[in-house]
Amino acid sequence: MQTHIRQIGNSKGVIIPAAFLAEAGFKDKVEISLKNQQVVITPAPSDKKELRIGWFDNYNSEKDIDAWQGFVELPSEQEEWEW
Repeated sequence: MQTHIRQIGNSKGVIIPAAFLAEAGFKDKVEISLKNQQVVITPAPSDKKELRIGWFDNYNSEKDIDAWQGFVELPSEQEEWEW
């Protein structure tokens, strides 16, 4: 597909058809890089669907049982507050 480069303020831009954006999985942010004299546009890390897959695969909730042990309440936390 060919398209025109358009003036946008002091910069230039290319209009990308919505169908292309949807098929590529783009959201609001992208990363732009230059490789072998070609402009490459990829989804920003926060938009990649697989970004957080597997984060909790090895999570062991048993290790968190005593996480708050040793923390002491402040006197201000023990008093009744007036709002």
